[in-house]
Amino acid sequence: MIDVQNQKDSRNIPIQKVGVKDVEIPLKIERKQNNELEVVYAKAKMSVNLEPCYKGTHMSRFIEILNEYRHESIYCNDIEKILFAMKKKLEAKSAYLKFSFKYFIKKQAPKSKLESLMCYDCAFEAQVDDNDDYKFYLMAKVPITTLCPCSKEISKYGAHNQRALLSLKIGYDKNSHIWLEDLIDMAQSCASSEIYPLLKREDEKFVTEHAYQNPKFVEDVIRDVVDIFEKNEIINYYEVEIEAFESIHNHNAWAYQKSQK
Repeated sequence: MIDVQNQKDSRNIPIQKVGVKDVEIPLKIERKQNNELEVVYAKAKMSVNLEPCYKGTHMSRFIEILNEYRHESIYCNDIEKILFAMKKKLEAKSAYLKFSFKYFIKKQAPKSKLESLMCYDCAFEAQVDDNDDYKFYLMAKVPITTLCPCSKEISKYGAHNQRALLSLKIGYDKNSHIWLEDLIDMAQSCASSEIYPLLKREDEKFVTEHAYQNPKFVEDVIRDVVDIFEKNEIINYYEVEIEAFESIHNHNAWAYQKSQK
């Protein structure tokens, strides 16, 4: 049969990334607690570069590669194997892969100690360039509470607070390791208060008062996160973004910081 993808293209334009996205796949990942393996529902985004002389890439080969690795646990070093398999099978110079998934962590209410599941949007992202240089990134979106220091200062009583979302992306050497649970804990430690899926009255009282005693602007939160990342000897790259869904404004507060390393 005619292989249209391998036909020559006369426009001489290379494509940096071409591939497939939103590929639904069961993903085996390792949890921090007891190093247990857990299957999560994930969506994969995969791409390679395309040389200017070729009309297209072979999309089916991406799926074939995923099927080859779907029975293995996936993390930093495992993703590296997949990327090099992509480069080889698709005859490419560079490759990119991202797994996005929901990650559930058991969380205890601060006073009642009732346990429930908290959901976080997480991702593994990695790439290999034309020099075979491998980079891996761990990503998580962590909901938190912020309480406005200005509102607390100028009000006779009370202060407005809001839910905020911390989006984190960190990079580190493939011989190192950071658990998702630890990354999420780093983010939550910088909030006015953590967010919990289940609260009884005594828990709600604690959370409300704790946030009031710990007011923070988005600037405070992002500086605290950056300070933690800068002091971490494993992390060699980071991006931090926070968006506070303001409760008394028709706009959101927002901040972003990227490492200079």
